Amino acid sequence: MKINNSHSIITGAASGIGRAFLYELCSYKNLTILVADIDETSLQATLRALPENSHRWVPFTGDLSQKEQIDALFEKAKNELGTVDFMVANAGFAYYESFKYEDWGRMQKIFDLNVLSPLYSLQKMKTLNGPKPHYTLITSSAMAKLAIPGYALYGAGKAALDRFLDAYRFESHDSGKVGMIYPIATRTNFFQEAVADSAQKPVVPWPSQTPEQVAKAMIQGIVHEKRHIYPSLFHQVTRFPQQLYEWLLYPYQAFYARELKKWESRFQNRR
Repeated sequence: MKINNSHSIITGAASGIGRAFLYELCSYKNLTILVADIDETSLQATLRALPENSHRWVPFTGDLSQKEQIDALFEKAKNELGTVDFMVANAGFAYYESFKYEDWGRMQKIFDLNVLSPLYSLQKMKTLNGPKPHYTLITSSAMAKLAIPGYALYGAGKAALDRFLDAYRFESHDSGKVGMIYPIATRTNFFQEAVADSAQKPVVPWPSQTPEQVAKAMIQGIVHEKRHIYPSLFHQVTRFPQQLYEWLLYPYQAFYARELKKWESRFQNRR
C-alpha cells in the first residue's frame, strides 16, 4: 500500500506508540489523517509539536471504549475523508495488579477498549470503504503470545485479538486486509499508567524497545500489508517453537475453513 496521498485514521495518537507513528508519517506527502485520542489537551499539544508538512490533520476527541464514540469517529471520517486507506487501531491501556477483586465495570472497561473497540472498528472500516481496498492495523502485544503475571487482564485481551486474527484470516474474502503488531515492552509512560497509584512503580517486562522502533515497523507493515508484525527480532526468534506449532496446525484450520464455506453455501441456498 502507498502511504503518500492516502487517507488514514490513527487512534491513541497523543502519546507513546501512536505519537511516534505520527512523527513517522511526517516524512510522507499529502496525507489526510484523522487523529483520535481521549485526551484533547494532549492531542492538541501533539499536533502543535509536529513539524510543518503538507498533511491535513483532523482531530477527534472521544472515548473509543464506547460504541457511540466509534460511530462518531467513522461518521467524521466519512464526512472529512470520504474513504480510509488504512487505519491504525492503537488506543489501549493496561492494569498492573493481582486479579483478586469483584468489579465487573473495571474488567469491562479494559476489554471494551482493548478488544471490542478495534474489532468493531474493523467492521466499520469494511462498511465505510465497501469494495475499495483498505488495511486495518491493530496494536496487540508480545503478551498475546506469552502471559506475564501482573498483566493478566491486559494479556487476556491481547490474546483474544490474536486468536481472532488467526481465525479471521480464513473467513475474510473482501477487499479489506487486517494486520496485527506485537510490540515487546515499549519505553513510554504506558506501564506507569497501568498502576492505580502514580507513586508506585510497576514491573516492566524485559527486554524493551523504543516507540520509534515500533512505529517504523508499523510503517513497513502498512506498506507491505503484513498480517503479523514483530518489531523485536528477539521476540520473533524466541517464539519460533510456538510458531512452528502454529504452522503444523494450519491444515487443521484450513479444513474447518472449508467446512465453514460449505455451511455458508448451504445456508445461502436455503434463502
